[in-house]
Amino acid sequence: MIKVVGVRFRNAGKVYYFDPAGLEIERNTHVIVETARGIEYGTVVGGMMEVDDEKIAQPLKPVLRIATERDDKQEAENRVKEKEALKICHEKIQKHGLDMKLIDAEYTFDNNKVLFYFTADGRIDFRELVKDLASVFKTRIELRQIGVRDETKILGGIGICGRPLCCHTYLPEFAPVSIKMAKEQNLSLNPTKISGVCGRLMCCLKNEEETYEELNRALPGIGDYVTTDDGLKGEVASVNVLRQLVKVVVDTGDEKEIHEYKVEQLKFKRRHRKDKSNGVEDEQLKELEKLEKQERKEGKSKLDDN
Repeated sequence: MIKVVGVRFRNAGKVYYFDPAGLEIERNTHVIVETARGIEYGTVVGGMMEVDDEKIAQPLKPVLRIATERDDKQEAENRVKEKEALKICHEKIQKHGLDMKLIDAEYTFDNNKVLFYFTADGRIDFRELVKDLASVFKTRIELRQIGVRDETKILGGIGICGRPLCCHTYLPEFAPVSIKMAKEQNLSLNPTKISGVCGRLMCCLKNEEETYEELNRALPGIGDYVTTDDGLKGEVASVNVLRQLVKVVVDTGDEKEIHEYKVEQLKFKRRHRKDKSNGVEDEQLKELEKLEKQERKEGKSKLDDN
């Protein structure tokens, strides 16, 4: 076992582990650490803990020091400089006529590098822009292309639930999301209703996926034929996944009636499950899923590269 502290460098960013180097560090303490990008200012999350050696990427870098008042002041100054850098970079992009959308600017703590995050439909030749920016800022310049999910994570916003976006407030990483998750939860397959602010499938589809998978295993699909414990046979009209209730269309004499049963009152062999989407929605859903897979393959989430 080895003692570590988890450090986060931005809101809802990934947590990286460092050696406390004998320091007594509490949760929410600001610390100075060395990363692949240079000296960085971060916040300790969760306090000190012990983990197995094999779970930690070696070599484990140490915490250089607990942040002082001077460090806090420098970090605040960097945040102010980032706003000015964003304005200057935007002007330079317009000057060079580049088809790119500038999202954010970030100074490393030691001012050794300025990173600019942007989105674009394709590859951008920004070599001249980098030279121009380097002549202004007199330091290393890095332009990093990110995906629409990362853009939304940086900018934030309000979701259709009325709450601040998960990715901007607490979600450290983007989990793979698929249309299958919406089908499993019996949600509307209208792309506009299951897409987030970023235009991709909502991250929260993942939250209850395991629960719905477990509950659905015990249920028949809509359209399946079942036998009830009172000797009737019928077709499943609808299911209530959370309550484990099934509405069945049964024949009673010359008429058809809808009766509701608990799942344990039914005998059935699950054969199929009908989707509620139409042809137009299917094409849109396929396009959404294609974009999801493409972004995961390209690994465009480049916000936390410490």
